[in-house]
Amino acid sequence: MKQRILIQWACIGLLAGLAQACSVSPEPTPMQKPVIYQVFTRLFGNDTNVNEHDGDRAVNGCGTMNDFTLKALGEIRRLGATHIWYTGVIEHATQTDYSAYGILRDHPAIVKGKAGSAYAIKDYYDIDPDIATSVPARMKEFEALVERTHRAGLKVIIDFVPNHVARQYHSDVCPEGVKDLGAADDSTVHFSAQNNFYYFPGEQLHTDFDLCQGQPQPYTEQPARATGNDVFSAFARHDDWYETVKLNYGVDYLDGRSEHFDPVPSTWQKMTDILRFWAAKGVDGFRCDMAEMVPAAFWGWAIPQVKAMNPDIIFIAEIYGPQSYRTYIKDGHFDYLYDKVGLYDTLRAVTCSNANAESISNCWRAVDDIRDHMLNFMENHDEQRIASDFFAGSGERGRAAMLVAATISRGPVMIYFGQELGERGMDDEGFSGRDGRTTIFDYWTVDAIRRWRNGGKFDGRQLTPQEVDLQEFYATLLNFCTKERAIYAGDFYDLMYANPAEGQFNPHRHYAYLRRNGKEVLLVVANFDDKPASIDLHIPQHVFDLYNMKPMLKARIVDLFTDKTTLTSFAPDQTTHVDVPANGGTIFRIRTR
Repeated sequence: MKQRILIQWACIGLLAGLAQACSVSPEPTPMQKPVIYQVFTRLFGNDTNVNEHDGDRAVNGCGTMNDFTLKALGEIRRLGATHIWYTGVIEHATQTDYSAYGILRDHPAIVKGKAGSAYAIKDYYDIDPDIATSVPARMKEFEALVERTHRAGLKVIIDFVPNHVARQYHSDVCPEGVKDLGAADDSTVHFSAQNNFYYFPGEQLHTDFDLCQGQPQPYTEQPARATGNDVFSAFARHDDWYETVKLNYGVDYLDGRSEHFDPVPSTWQKMTDILRFWAAKGVDGFRCDMAEMVPAAFWGWAIPQVKAMNPDIIFIAEIYGPQSYRTYIKDGHFDYLYDKVGLYDTLRAVTCSNANAESISNCWRAVDDIRDHMLNFMENHDEQRIASDFFAGSGERGRAAMLVAATISRGPVMIYFGQELGERGMDDEGFSGRDGRTTIFDYWTVDAIRRWRNGGKFDGRQLTPQEVDLQEFYATLLNFCTKERAIYAGDFYDLMYANPAEGQFNPHRHYAYLRRNGKEVLLVVANFDDKPASIDLHIPQHVFDLYNMKPMLKARIVDLFTDKTTLTSFAPDQTTHVDVPANGGTIFRIRTR
């Protein structure tokens, strides 16, 4: 039998061994696959719909935490979400004046957009006033949001931004006894392991843009501090993260990146205290912004302390360097990492006909030993919308990629609010510009979300039939992720090596694999082509040997999206026939009993 399989491999020339086709992960079987719904908090509930270019809050309006009613959260839960990532809840720099509430006003020269970036944190211990119905009660409103979210059956994730803070960072509500970041720094030296910032003594911050921005006085900073995107000089460019300053975790970047971790740096303790503060508020997880710009040693020190408060709390790392993946899991104790430069980039390229579908196999092979730790997605606040002119041009053309992202592993999957409706992100909001992304800098109304909400009724009356159909696809798919044991706890078997370019199967545009748990077997087929496909698949003998399954000449297979049942063979010496829609695909349940 083994000889027969090896001959087949030689004929198709795709794989060198059985281990390259299947993955039986040594990880513990998860009880639930996390399905994360990311939402930009201030945009979700905004129904103003004025959308003036570069408009302020008074003109363009702003959504609040109270817009996440039990009805709204129930609808998000119905989509299949298990977690909701509230993006932009911690106070950040803004051009809106909240000085009447005792909040320091930000100089507009160092704020991106009228609303400001949610990643320029101004006070780690406070809630952003923009998203409060009553600014003085903003923390109570957040606590109520957490309770309401839990009541709706969802867990709460918020951002933790550890690498940088707003240039005018100041906590006016920090707990008693907490010293502000930088308050005890020695700014006469470039580096000290007990400083929170990096300084350039005797130098003033300079930029290649106007530091007045219409104000009587320019923004001044002396001594200058390092800019957030690792700019270790007193000069910041317009395309830098100029609105932020880099935090010091005990690494001297001007001395060959030498590490000074003993005694524990001041920033380690301060940032761990902040994590513990939010964990005590009932937060269930942290998405850690640019986690790899912070030493893994810090995470390995901090995360266990937070998990001691709640062992079930999860940590997600935004990370782009594959060479660091295993370090941040093993030493940093992260639960999940972004799979951006692997699966996301490949699925995007395949969707846009810039890569072959068979290249997807390289993605899982590269992370097979840690695949359950990889978070898959096709949209988030940093990436262009699938339906934008810069990506696929329509939400429908992203179905095949989303099918694969959601079902290829036992790890978590995420969608970005409006993705399920085909939101295009093609507005020219202001600072953001028309770039295919939904703005994180401006006050705006997201059209698809506004119409879905329909004043809080969520009755679908303002949605187009195409939007309703796409939303139902997402709801069906994401619910499979939590209800189908073969997906959330099963093994993976890649069928591409056994299916060369012959007949109706095209490995350039089709991708097929099995998910299996016990006697439950699912066949997943994605079709990245613009036309429907009628496919005959080869199921190799190794599948039946590996899983101790009996071949069936007349197998009943059920299309889980349509509930349609058909008869076909499921045997190594016969082909399994399936029909899949254009720009999509489906999941078939194989009746093996």
